[in-house]
Amino acid sequence: MPSELEGAMETLITVFHRYASKDSQSGTLSRRELRELMENELSGFLKSQKDPAAVDKIMKNLDANGDGQVDFEEFVSLVVGLSIACEQCYQMHMKKMGKK
Repeated sequence: MPSELEGAMETLITVFHRYASKDSQSGTLSRRELRELMENELSGFLKSQKDPAAVDKIMKNLDANGDGQVDFEEFVSLVVGLSIACEQCYQMHMKKMGKK
């Protein structure tokens, strides 16, 4: 039985490929696939964005090699960045809870 972290890694890979396999380039996310993934899997984050062009800007920032597609390594950088931001919020929350 996989550990909790191994399960999280498996989920990350599975979710990426679920959306990346919707067009002819099954190893990458197109802009449309990235938008769909974010709307379904990161809806809380997406709703918190005030900019309607957020997905387009994220796509541009993620697409390190400029091919118009987001591969798994590029996608993982998004997940890492969001995870770091969430952990920072968690730390601030814990500090506030400790002061009460």
